[in-house]
Amino acid sequence: MSTVILLRHGKSTANGSGVLAGRTPKVGLDDTGRGQAAALPGRLAGVPVAELVVSPMLRCKQTVGPLAGELGLDRTVEPRLSEVDYGEWTGRELKTLVKEPLWRVVQAHPSAAVFPGGEGLAAMQARAVAAIRAHDARITAEHGDHAVWVACSHGDVIKAILADALGQHLDSFQRIVVDPASVSVVRYTETRPFVLRVNDHGGDLSGVVPPPPKKGRRAKKAGGDAVVGGSTGR
Repeated sequence: MSTVILLRHGKSTANGSGVLAGRTPKVGLDDTGRGQAAALPGRLAGVPVAELVVSPMLRCKQTVGPLAGELGLDRTVEPRLSEVDYGEWTGRELKTLVKEPLWRVVQAHPSAAVFPGGEGLAAMQARAVAAIRAHDARITAEHGDHAVWVACSHGDVIKAILADALGQHLDSFQRIVVDPASVSVVRYTETRPFVLRVNDHGGDLSGVVPPPPKKGRRAKKAGGDAVVGGSTGR
């Protein structure tokens, strides 16, 4: 299977405002976020990105805009990678939400959390993981086993995808940190995923690109076995 770069959108006008934006329409990038989006082509220079898959939220589309222009790629909008539907919590101040009984459930037992008038975190994980695995299988079929692609989504969504890839229960996903404009990388195989990066802010991502097959040999599928004793690096 192929390798997916999970990109969280850049800093938005809602980040740091103390309000849970959720799916509020027209929440875009702020000045910092636009700078992070502009830097993305440089961060991915040398990475042969096959496709861009993006949440329908404006801030995600804006984040991958410069990269799409640089690479000449269209953006595939995937509704299953959209932000959590926080329902009646959407637009409310976090300082008031922390007083809600549901807040402790979200923190300690998120798999049981269902937002009033919205969706549950377990349902969110199910639709997001299904989307990533479906696109990964499709991109592998179309571009080959060594393909690399980018999926731009949201913090809790990416944390849920990473928890699945790490074999962790959703109740542990609050231990994972995913900052705006960070990248996390997962390589899927027929037997298990391998997590290559988490919450990475660095500029060189060439190390996540699978090595090309040697000349004169057929492309070899990525192995599903872990290296005993640890990887020897690139």
